[in-house]
Amino acid sequence: MTFSSTLKNSRFNTVSTLGQNYSTMSEFILFGFSAFPQQLLPILFLLYLLMYLFTLLGNLLIMATVWIEYRLHTPMYLFLCALSISEILFTVAITPRMLADLLSTHHSITFLACASQMFFSFTFGFTHSFLLMVMGYDRYVAICHPLHYNMFMSPRGCARLVAWTWAGGSVMGMMVTMIVFHLTFCGSTVIQHFACHVLSLLKLACGNNTSSVIMGVMLVCVTALVGCLFLLILSYIFIVAAILRISSAEGRHKTFSTCASHLTVVVVHYSFASIIYLKPKGLHSMYSDTLMATTYTVFTPFLSPIIFSLRNKELKNAIHKNFCRKFCPLSS
Repeated sequence: MTFSSTLKNSRFNTVSTLGQNYSTMSEFILFGFSAFPQQLLPILFLLYLLMYLFTLLGNLLIMATVWIEYRLHTPMYLFLCALSISEILFTVAITPRMLADLLSTHHSITFLACASQMFFSFTFGFTHSFLLMVMGYDRYVAICHPLHYNMFMSPRGCARLVAWTWAGGSVMGMMVTMIVFHLTFCGSTVIQHFACHVLSLLKLACGNNTSSVIMGVMLVCVTALVGCLFLLILSYIFIVAAILRISSAEGRHKTFSTCASHLTVVVVHYSFASIIYLKPKGLHSMYSDTLMATTYTVFTPFLSPIIFSLRNKELKNAIHKNFCRKFCPLSS
């Protein structure tokens, strides 16, 4: 079955709303990579599959290392484990379906599956942003208020912070999904994306209040993300000020190294998000939009465990020690 035949066979039901006939979609078509040359798809599939597997293995390795190493049972690494879990679940929500569509000619997705994918991707995506913000707060307390660190970042307090990030992500995911899927969709069933992307879905909605819904969704998402970014920037302003007050260069370097990996991940995370959503309209094209979207959904999660493993000396040494102990006993 070709993409065109799949499109022709997509199902919908007709309902009457305010005197107009609208189509209530029972399934959508994910356009995604359908316009790409067929010989390129297996190459993209292999590339994204390897990155996806590395993302899973890298985050599982970080979690296992933190679990094994008692020295790493600290708030910073507790938050890192929670970040790894959210990253794994975010990629699982999007990437397997994308990989399947790269080699399949059947690109339809049911209404319920589309809503579920949007909910989980938004939930874990916002949880990831909230956790990065909490990790910034952790570094702020550790560097600017070291004497009060154990009081502010007690085990119970850390567990509450992690729980609040997951609860906040779930609320954001549910809010956005309910707003979008309470709309009526009409006309085309084709989503110009490889996933149930909120902006691509909103283009298929019909009704008088569609523009206000789009503004509402954008306002909710932008407010949450910009709020997290603002608090992160504020934390690092205080962190940099505290580091500059340290007299020795060695002390400044040692202190900054404790937050270098987190700061790098924050820069990568928000840089790729900005490239996707703030790109000038004149540069939009079918190929560039699709490839740029994969940088946030595939490439950013792929980079995250690499950055934490290489730029965090304590974690890197723990991974090396445990890897050698388990798999290379002679060398260790």
